[in-house]
Amino acid sequence: MHGDLKQSQDEAHRECRRLRDSAPNWAWKFRILEAEALLWRGMSQEAVALLNSQPTPPRERAAFIQMLALEAAAYAHLHLFPDAERTLRQAEHLCSAAAVAVCGNVIRANGVLAIERGNLDQAQQLFLQSLSFARSSGDQFLEATALLNLGAASLKEEHFDEAIDRSAEALRLSNALDAGDVSLVALENLGWAYFNLGDSDRALELFLDAQNSAFKFGDIVDQVSLLTDAGYVYASLRDFSQAKRAYLKALDLAQQLKTAQHTFNAFRALALVSIGTSELQEARQYSDAAIAIARAGNNRLDELYPLLVKGLVAARSRNGTEAESIFREVEQDQHGNASLKWRAEHGLAQLYEDEERLVDADREYRAALATFENARSSLRRNDSRLPFSNNASHIYDDYIHFLVVHEKTNEALRWADYSRARTLSEGLGLLSKGTLNNHHAGPPALQPSEISRRAKGTILFYWLGEKQSYLWVITPQQIRLFPLPPGVEIDSLVQRYRKSLSGPEDVIASSEDGRALYRTLIAPAKALLPRDTKVFIIPDGGLNNLNFETLVVDQPKPHYWIEDADIVNASSLRVLAASFIPENPRQSAGERKWTPRLLLIGNSIAPSKEYPELPRAGEQMANVARHFPASQRQIYQRDQANPAAYLAHDPEKFSHIHFVAHGTASRLSPLDSAIVLSKGAIETDSFKLYARDIVQHPLHADLVTISACYSAGSRAYSGEGLVGLAWAFLRAGAHNVIASLWEVTDASTEQLMDRFYDELEKGASADAALRVAKLSLLHGSSFRNPFYWAPFQIYTGS
Repeated sequence: MHGDLKQSQDEAHRECRRLRDSAPNWAWKFRILEAEALLWRGMSQEAVALLNSQPTPPRERAAFIQMLALEAAAYAHLHLFPDAERTLRQAEHLCSAAAVAVCGNVIRANGVLAIERGNLDQAQQLFLQSLSFARSSGDQFLEATALLNLGAASLKEEHFDEAIDRSAEALRLSNALDAGDVSLVALENLGWAYFNLGDSDRALELFLDAQNSAFKFGDIVDQVSLLTDAGYVYASLRDFSQAKRAYLKALDLAQQLKTAQHTFNAFRALALVSIGTSELQEARQYSDAAIAIARAGNNRLDELYPLLVKGLVAARSRNGTEAESIFREVEQDQHGNASLKWRAEHGLAQLYEDEERLVDADREYRAALATFENARSSLRRNDSRLPFSNNASHIYDDYIHFLVVHEKTNEALRWADYSRARTLSEGLGLLSKGTLNNHHAGPPALQPSEISRRAKGTILFYWLGEKQSYLWVITPQQIRLFPLPPGVEIDSLVQRYRKSLSGPEDVIASSEDGRALYRTLIAPAKALLPRDTKVFIIPDGGLNNLNFETLVVDQPKPHYWIEDADIVNASSLRVLAASFIPENPRQSAGERKWTPRLLLIGNSIAPSKEYPELPRAGEQMANVARHFPASQRQIYQRDQANPAAYLAHDPEKFSHIHFVAHGTASRLSPLDSAIVLSKGAIETDSFKLYARDIVQHPLHADLVTISACYSAGSRAYSGEGLVGLAWAFLRAGAHNVIASLWEVTDASTEQLMDRFYDELEKGASADAALRVAKLSLLHGSSFRNPFYWAPFQIYTGS
């Protein structure tokens, strides 16, 4: 139960031999335990051989039923389905006479047989019966395995939210029981769910944790499975050589174990990676091997995956007729799922594009995106929808490139914007879920130039693509498109420049990257950007981590772009348009009709050594407070500055909300990013105001300022942008959010915020006030370096 499978197997084997002649009933109990250890280790053939090694079965009825259940599960894993059925019928007959506790294992074995055959609805029902039986009989270990199997079935059905819930519950229960092997499989299932949701980083961490446990427990079958899982992550990162090494090692182990499913998984994965490396003959051979295993097991769903690869091979080999036939077969098969369908439609779109069947290609691109978006709309939680868009990034990229190449640049912009800030837009009511119901019509219409006119600024909309990147420059009079280098080149420049910004060097003198980024990203649009104009940046990919204000302009003399432009960040054209709807009572600075009210929280008591007190937090609090009348401000500091001060005191009533505190940015789970405050009265982590809690409290604030480190977030999702505390406040309804991209210093932040509120009090808009405050540091003596003034950015919402 604890997962020490090799030790359990060895001890059971020793005792079975010792008691074989003197106490045959006890010898059988130890033999069954040894077989169970073998089965958990993935050694199904050895388990069957052991259970069949004696001419007479156990005399005790419960032991006999348990033996049959184990034997049936082993046969199922080996895809010896008639043997599994025969054994299960015998076990069910014994259970029908009088149920005993081990009859729950018979139900579980039936579920294993159903899932190995690909009968997922039947498997779900059987595992639910197993769960009910376990709970009614108080068998927590069976309960944990039932939850584990339910999670696995949900994964097969691509119900990833459900898989996460069930696997997390299995993990919680197995940890409480110290059931190590169940825990590691639950970790693996969670990793696979997150991988399919597009969250490769989190998946890899879970896979590696589970892999360590598998080696510790001698669980060979899960070592095989986890090698394959990790290979998929490496392949998604385009590290095909490392992926292939993992798959080949998994195949070798699977063939030694003679487990059909794991051998199939390795062949299927090798076929797919061979497409990535353009080894088409290998891809075909691996596909055929996988298809043969799936057909032998009469598992049509499993068969469709390598069949799709054969379609890709045919398309790459210029065999259009065969490719089209296979893609249609996969797309229309009733045993398929959403991801198979959208991948087949994407394959058709690329095939038709290569054959210059442009109308057909356009139709299939739209069909693939509609299939994907319908799958996305079925997800319940923000945590799931946020990374899921990564799964369609290649489809959107290929389609936008297709539209641009065929001179449909405005249509390309409409689709590009539709892919942006989806979860944010849905939460704010700007888009309904599943808006591609009529994919022939496409996304809702946009009026980009009208948005630019109402926003009173120029919009720079970026798309970082695999083959080609693009910049749309949008003014009230025109829309211009400029081609840019591939996204990987731009991302590389951004990463290097970010590192140089974090040090004490003067980047104007020491870094060429700031100049190169200006020449790449801004210079093409220079003629459309008058000096001191307002510029709205809608970034993509790595550009979410870049403060454009720090880009270096060489003429007339080297200077930062902030000296030429007032720069605001937006998530999408749709979100930006919502900021300037005429009937919006919070339209712009100077036009608001309501009295400013401030909620000020910070200068908290250090909750732990990890988060020491900020030395100048009190001074910053006082400087912010003095800009608001005493009757129009609510201040919580020291022990009162805890999460309840925000959550329980009607934050929706305030026009301005300001935090002076530490911040944490969770890369693996961005909605676990938090503002660090004083401890509450009860819970040990009650000092954290989490992003996931922030989104649950609707706001009407004109401005939320998070004077905390990394408050903008550290994780950018495809299409959604940077997700963290700033995103959470925008999602809750804040009009503008000021947050930081990196660690901030007390002294420079106090000076910047003091000047910022001075400008606000004079009637400046939030973006203009922040720019003046930054320029005051840039032109001063102590904090000229962008490290001090550039971490804070302004993000506009609805």
